Amino acid sequence: MPLLLSTMLKEEYRMHVTYSSRTIFLALPLFIAFISFGMGVSLHQLERNISVRELLTLTHVGIFLYGLSVGAFGFLGKTYVERRFGKNNYVINMPAILPISFRRTFLGMFLRDVVFYLLIVLLPALLGLLLAAPIAHFSILSIGGVFIALLLSFLIGISFSFAVSVIYTRSVKAFIAVVFAFMALVIGYGVFDLYNMETILPALAFQDSIPPLGTEWEGALLHLLISIAFIASFTTAATLLVRESLNGGKSQHEEKFPDYYARLGFARSYRELLAKEFVDLVRSGTIGKMVFSFVAPLVFLSFSTWYVNYGLAIPVGFNTVFYAAMVGFFGVLLYSWLTNIDLLDYFETLPVSVPKVIRTKLIAFLFLTLGISTAFVLAIAWINGELQLLWLALPVLYITSIYMVVATAYLTGLNPNSFLFNPEILIKFAAVSILPDLCLTILSFSVSSGDFMAVIGIALVLGILVGCTWLFLRGIEEKWSRTTFP
Repeated sequence: MPLLLSTMLKEEYRMHVTYSSRTIFLALPLFIAFISFGMGVSLHQLERNISVRELLTLTHVGIFLYGLSVGAFGFLGKTYVERRFGKNNYVINMPAILPISFRRTFLGMFLRDVVFYLLIVLLPALLGLLLAAPIAHFSILSIGGVFIALLLSFLIGISFSFAVSVIYTRSVKAFIAVVFAFMALVIGYGVFDLYNMETILPALAFQDSIPPLGTEWEGALLHLLISIAFIASFTTAATLLVRESLNGGKSQHEEKFPDYYARLGFARSYRELLAKEFVDLVRSGTIGKMVFSFVAPLVFLSFSTWYVNYGLAIPVGFNTVFYAAMVGFFGVLLYSWLTNIDLLDYFETLPVSVPKVIRTKLIAFLFLTLGISTAFVLAIAWINGELQLLWLALPVLYITSIYMVVATAYLTGLNPNSFLFNPEILIKFAAVSILPDLCLTILSFSVSSGDFMAVIGIALVLGILVGCTWLFLRGIEEKWSRTTFP
């Protein structure tokens, strides 16, 4: 296993530096350490509005969700297997020619990403807090306790996602059942208050028992063992459920391309590519994964904001306009799925440019997201009794959705998953996303009270986003026309 793990880490490193450079890629941990240092130094300012307990709770939820988002190894492994005849191969396919089991390589891929994100994200964040300790007067023991607890939350998230994604490769029905069971567990906490959050996330109970929140060492040991049991159970179940075969499986599909082509006459010169995009989405089973990866964060967002408003009793004032802005920014997650449906090498032999394929994926993105997004915002408005805000919320939703996906396409092209590891691109992405998101969030809090200036401010931000969207869309042609397909 050590040799397999080191080989996979080298493979991951080489894949990422291919899209940037060694210097740029290794600058990412320094960037994260700098952000962590800044947050550590400013923590005492934050404590004026939110307690350390509340801040750590939100951080645990965030890092748990982060673990969920990067742990879909069942989906990824199946994709790697089905693409083994491309120009790039992966270590996970080596059981076809080497005396090593597929389960072993699958477990190696899981451990690879645990180590990778530990080195790239979590340890640099720890370093930033340690550097801030002398200035902010943090206890080293408290920093260590927070790091261990957050690491447990991350591992619970990534191992659970690993297990659920492997279940999907076995049975779609079982996958749906597990997802609904998990959603029911979250609803039992968030809506009916049947139990506390520690039941879902035992690492949070461990955090409550150690510095800086407590010193109940016996309870800490118990919750540590429970957290480890969660991680071990999910990982073991996922590893045992992995099929000991490299066959991608056989499937039959009806010929849908002529039907899609006939319906997409309005797409004009994008007609053929868009029809192919929808065929690929259906045949690859990606639509279900995309919907889950889009809806799940929205559900967690709803419960997180509910927890802040009612669980923590902090009157922040989340309303339908706020949710519309968040949905618009979350939608960009689906663009990465659209760029990862199939290998793009074969486009090199066709009279098709990279910018045209990017624009085709943008059109497909709008088809897939706007309906779900609209339904979600309408439901939020109805539940909160804020139907009178829809006239503002829906434009916020549509403009932010289009702006974010076009900006992401401009910055990352057809490789968002890799280019966002480039600190230079990551900083630009943060600038074009966080700034307008922050402005819309702050302004949305004043809308419910009837502040006319807040409405004017939102209209101004939306106008700027429309202009930026037009500039980014024009820039796609200039920036990516001289590149080749990955």
